[in-house]
Amino acid sequence: MDNLFGRKYVIQGLFIAIGLILLGTLFYIQIASDKYFLSAEFNVLRKIYTFPARGVIFDRNEKPLAQNEAVYDLMVIPNQVKEMDTLALCNIIGIDTVAFRKNLKKVSNQSRYQPGIFERQLSVETYATLSEQLSRFPGFFVQSRTIRHYPDSVAAHFLGYIKEVSSTDIQNSEGYYRSGDYIGKSGVEKSYETLLRGERGVVNMLYDARNVPKGSYAEGRFDTAAVSGDRLISSLDLKLQKLGEELMHNKVGSIVAIEPASGEILAFVSSPSYDPNLMVGRQSGNNYMKILVAPNRPFTIRPIQGYYSPGSSFKPLDALIGLQEGVIDPNTTFNCPGYFRVGNHTVKCEHVDGNIALRRGLARSCNTYACYVFQKLITQRKYANQKLAYDDWQKKVRKFGLGEKSGIDLPSERAGRLYDAAYYSKKYSKYWNFGTVISLAIGQGEMDATPLQMANIMAIIANRGYYIKPHLVKAIGKDKVIKKEYVKKNYVDVDAVHFDPVIDGMQDAVNAPWGTAIQSRIEGILMCGKTGTVQNPRGKNHSVFIGFAPRDNPKIAIAVIVENAGYGSTYAAPIASYIAEQYLKGSLPKNKLAQVEWMKKQVILPAPPKPKVKPKVDTTDSTLKIIPQVIKPDNKSTEKTVNKPTTK
Repeated sequence: MDNLFGRKYVIQGLFIAIGLILLGTLFYIQIASDKYFLSAEFNVLRKIYTFPARGVIFDRNEKPLAQNEAVYDLMVIPNQVKEMDTLALCNIIGIDTVAFRKNLKKVSNQSRYQPGIFERQLSVETYATLSEQLSRFPGFFVQSRTIRHYPDSVAAHFLGYIKEVSSTDIQNSEGYYRSGDYIGKSGVEKSYETLLRGERGVVNMLYDARNVPKGSYAEGRFDTAAVSGDRLISSLDLKLQKLGEELMHNKVGSIVAIEPASGEILAFVSSPSYDPNLMVGRQSGNNYMKILVAPNRPFTIRPIQGYYSPGSSFKPLDALIGLQEGVIDPNTTFNCPGYFRVGNHTVKCEHVDGNIALRRGLARSCNTYACYVFQKLITQRKYANQKLAYDDWQKKVRKFGLGEKSGIDLPSERAGRLYDAAYYSKKYSKYWNFGTVISLAIGQGEMDATPLQMANIMAIIANRGYYIKPHLVKAIGKDKVIKKEYVKKNYVDVDAVHFDPVIDGMQDAVNAPWGTAIQSRIEGILMCGKTGTVQNPRGKNHSVFIGFAPRDNPKIAIAVIVENAGYGSTYAAPIASYIAEQYLKGSLPKNKLAQVEWMKKQVILPAPPKPKVKPKVDTTDSTLKIIPQVIKPDNKSTEKTVNKPTTK
């Protein structure tokens, strides 16, 4: 009996204990813990992602090049969409019912229970109207974000553009990006993406049964704040960039200007260009396709992707190697009868200069002198054969940056073109010598450089033998951090003593009466430079100028290329002088303003190929800041001839 009585109390005790455990668990779930409430959060709670302001990009004087402005994305959770006035919502956000169904289906295919972007980048005005009536549309809510705005509409190729992430972007982001996020796709927006994007925040927003937000859950204890992206101070000079783009209007080519002492790029002009604001907003996709098919490839970043034979602008570099190797000295003289002949190859010269030495040879841009220097370099007796001599020569040229990427802080840079001896042995078998590649002596033949490489060669000469890696961002964040690689001097292994004789020739090219670059003179400033008229197998020759100023303590090195413009002295040289004078003096003198305006109005565009089919896209859309090719009825020439104003 006692045993049965004891068991009764044990069983009762067990029931009491289980009851207490159940009551405690219910209390914990409903009162003490948020865990189970949050697991059903989409019934009454939504995670609203707050997107950080993208880092602002400034010019070197801290004038904004890229800012942010607020827009709003209309979000939807398909499973919560109920019967409503669809037409009213369509009228507010400016779409039709077909687009409504298409957008809803797209989000539903991603997930019926997770929020997705229904309509992106609503304006402030649309958001204001929608927010007043949002309770009428169950399942819909608004999420704010910022988009780019480019106040001066310049430097599109430097800045780049932003687009919605692709599936590949999401997979490679280690969980950072979600569908509907944006990412830098080109330019500095891409190369500095991780710094510019900032960090996303989360607000746990409570909604009532009528889809009206009631505030952040638990007074924001579970929220995280968005962190804005780092600001970038670029090396560009806004005034200089604007002037460069205006001067290259209606032209194809590039301007690159570098501060030699720092490697900072002052101007980065690629023409034709486009308004970077066209790549922002709800029409960005359509604008992208229009720019993509526009004449002369506006998306090509010519300063780092355009390939051009350096032409006569290569001669100072080869002379420096000749001086360093000891095959010439400043007084070494060669006879120029108006040509240089080796075997079956003849290189013509623009002048009959007679006996000519280094200084005058560079000032007169003598092809014959340059060929003799190249011959002496490749036929040195210290080499077992000319192929070994050539390989050593091209390695020395590469130290100046030709045939190598500079490592500029932009994506998609090209290396240029310069071949080693093995390439020619494969092309010509073993029977080739310096005469086979004599065109290289004058920067022609199988040699191509980008405008950035040409400008950097001028920075090397200006610095008497070294360069700082060219870059477009000079400081990062509020602490203005500078990357270590942008203060390191890179030497080209030519002694400083050899530079002055070469610079003498470049000085005379601009300032002596017999110089070929007198159109680049600047009053009161000693400019040193070199013109080039570069052969173009597809049309009229390209106009090229490279140089730096002033001679002592140089502040700017520059390369200008105008495609299909003929002699370097006609277009490239004066454009370079306007850029240099603007930077060095802060403004252009009044007596040059008429010349500058004349240059801005010139139309120099290649003759377009005859289209096989009529283009379907109208590239003359007034919203695009792209100048179409000027096509004359005979389709032979597009260059507009205007009498150039003169100055007293």
